[in-house]
Amino acid sequence: MAEQDWMKRARALVGKQYGRVYAWDKVNAPMIRQWCELMGVAVPVDADGTVLAPAAMLQVWCMEGPVANNYPPGSTTENPYEVLKLMETEGFASVVAVNSELSFERMVREGEKLYYTTRLDSVGEEKTTALGTGFFVTLVMTFFSERSAGDEKVGELLFRVFKFRPANPVKPADGSSGSKADVPAGPPKIKRSAPGISDDNRFFWDGVREGRLLIQRCKSCGSLRHPPGPVCPSCHSFEWDTLQASGGGTVYSFVVMHYPEVPPFDHPNPIGLIELDEGTRLVAQLVGIKPSEVQIGQRVQVEFNAFNDGELVLPQFRPVPA
Repeated sequence: MAEQDWMKRARALVGKQYGRVYAWDKVNAPMIRQWCELMGVAVPVDADGTVLAPAAMLQVWCMEGPVANNYPPGSTTENPYEVLKLMETEGFASVVAVNSELSFERMVREGEKLYYTTRLDSVGEEKTTALGTGFFVTLVMTFFSERSAGDEKVGELLFRVFKFRPANPVKPADGSSGSKADVPAGPPKIKRSAPGISDDNRFFWDGVREGRLLIQRCKSCGSLRHPPGPVCPSCHSFEWDTLQASGGGTVYSFVVMHYPEVPPFDHPNPIGLIELDEGTRLVAQLVGIKPSEVQIGQRVQVEFNAFNDGELVLPQFRPVPA
């Protein structure tokens, strides 16, 4: 059977080299220090005292930041994922990352300016897996250091995904059959993942279902702790009870998740580290506020919201009007 026209167009893209994506900043010591602190490793230093960036940090330098596709002037406007968009128009709407391989020529040094280019390496033959039927797509990003004597390759990232039609598509609600019976009626309804419940934290989720925010408290020293655990980290006592928190608190810190866009969450998705009035902290989603309006120290109040057709109840925090 002759290859479909759309697949011919997809395979014609194989080998295409997409333009440069530049780093906003030169390799710098403050970012290296912060990355090393988070990873719990020492800051590498060359024999001449120059600060080095750990090899695993290579991707960090060319990331666009919290605003999607916000790259420096001069960066390409081409979309290296155009083959994936083409597949989506043909019904291969689902994607899963298969593997990522990062290789290095050397560690980059403080003061270097980096960029990368992307090449569509391959589009595999049609495969059927437990997930569904689709194609393995491989992209290769090559990182360079700008030099007056000629740019130098410093590393490479191979990224492979599986673009597929789900094995169990949603059927029409009326149960109709025919030539279009195997075509998905629409994307499946994605539910929120349920929390992992153990003997240590069962009381917390039982309380949430009852509309109560219960915090674990040590019977010996009175310390509050969250997440729950079997032993008090302050005095090592195994004896504990619970305190019902008022649910009021402040935003101690927060992040705004932009990518990956994981259903069923709205994006951008603000997540707060909430310092409760009782003195301990917990992580929860912020609702009723634009991500750009979240502020450190903002007053918030817990609310208990049901998801997954009422099967799941989660504590979320909403800003309190000034």
